[in-house]
Amino acid sequence: MKTTLLLTLFIFCSLQIQAQNDIEITKDIVFAEADGKKLQLDIYKPKAPKEPYLIVWVHGGAWNTGSKENPPLGLLPFGYALASVDFRASTEKPFPADVHDIKAAIRFLRANASKYGYKSDKIIIWGSSSGGHLAALVATTNNNTVLEGNLGNFTNTSSSVQACIDFFGPTNFLTILNQSTPHGLNVRLPALAILLGKPLDQVTELAKSASPVYQVDANDPPLFIVHGEQDIQVPINQSIELMSAYKSKNLKVQIEFIPDAGHSSPAYAKKELMEKIDIFLKGSGF
Repeated sequence: MKTTLLLTLFIFCSLQIQAQNDIEITKDIVFAEADGKKLQLDIYKPKAPKEPYLIVWVHGGAWNTGSKENPPLGLLPFGYALASVDFRASTEKPFPADVHDIKAAIRFLRANASKYGYKSDKIIIWGSSSGGHLAALVATTNNNTVLEGNLGNFTNTSSSVQACIDFFGPTNFLTILNQSTPHGLNVRLPALAILLGKPLDQVTELAKSASPVYQVDANDPPLFIVHGEQDIQVPINQSIELMSAYKSKNLKVQIEFIPDAGHSSPAYAKKELMEKIDIFLKGSGF
């Protein structure tokens, strides 16, 4: 039994080393500066193919915590590169500063595609939880001048994305409170007040402009949504609302409900789910 355990550990470590050897990592690239803070991103690129499509990863953390470290790399074996971006927390500056930062990162990444070795014509954005909200909002506001911002050196470069992957992100701040569990409310009310700069009931129009559901139009990119059926943090109806908004405009959308999964689950990293996302993206022109 001891020999079997040692062999298993050896194989696991060997696979981890092999996986790292198959990925080129470039860390702490400064893409813009805001309020005296250097905004940075990391790029994870498979050694093959030579020019993969790029995914921009937006981390979660209730808009006020989290970082670009340790992003999900489950789509890299399917031939995608991934850039994990940092942005100003809502405790540093409220919405729309976070969206301005992410769009600046996309402009930087598109302008520097040949330097770092990925395709620039089509970019995918992916996020989970509050990062899923931001990813969906960025995707549904291509060419929105109010949310574009003017950070960085590439303000004439497009920040548009051509696909979005939303893992259990809030999508409608005007309905989320009524859908929330007591646990969800305890977390969400203070987080939204910090994000929007004031309590939600005092900034209804701002909350609406920060909600992807209200930004959907006929030109929005394909959207893949994932939500756990036992998520008590973000109501599953939030994902259903965004799916419905997409369907009302005859846009391409797919939703995957994960049985027994809460707000955090190993199921979200399974190869089978990554395969479904890859099929969706390839069917969307990637």
